[in-house]
Amino acid sequence: MLVGLATALILATADFTKLMDHELSERLERLESHIAHLERQYEELNQVIIDQAKVIRKLQAHQQRLAESIETSEMERIKATNSKPPHYQ
Repeated sequence: MLVGLATALILATADFTKLMDHELSERLERLESHIAHLERQYEELNQVIIDQAKVIRKLQAHQQRLAESIETSEMERIKATNSKPPHYQ
């Protein structure tokens, strides 16, 4: 009787271990799938940031050129509208 009980306990333990191994394997597969998805999202978002940085640099350069152009135009306008005082002529 004791041998039969020990055998049943061993079989039940083996079945439980197989079940736990299967459940753990499924959880591991799900986790690996989620990690792969997150890694892909990370790479995509990183590329978006890189692209946005390029656009920002271009916009900053364009803004700088516009500011210089406006400053030059304004200086020319000031020079054209302000006549020299008589003592400079």
